[in-house]
Amino acid sequence: MINCICIDDSNRPLEIPASKWPIKDKEYHITWIYFHAGQNISGVDLAEFKLDENNMPFRSYKLERFAIQKKDLKALLELMKICSTKIDINKAIEEQIEIVEN
Repeated sequence: MINCICIDDSNRPLEIPASKWPIKDKEYHITWIYFHAGQNISGVDLAEFKLDENNMPFRSYKLERFAIQKKDLKALLELMKICSTKIDINKAIEEQIEIVEN
């Protein structure tokens, strides 16, 4: 699991109840990363919430809603490798992951 902090809790879709929605400035744990066919990160699973068929079409949370602390970056990269063997990790980091100092 990768520690992350919610930095954007705006625009909650109606399909996802407030009880399954991350709250800004709270810490959560990424358990899986999903990729689009073009190898862009499309979403993440969180240990604290389980989205299911009742939340369709949403199956994961946007990674852009979360920041990763610098100390957790190595663990995030390892999880990315497990989740997809074809990703350009440097590109994903530059485009989609906010890293915060702590």
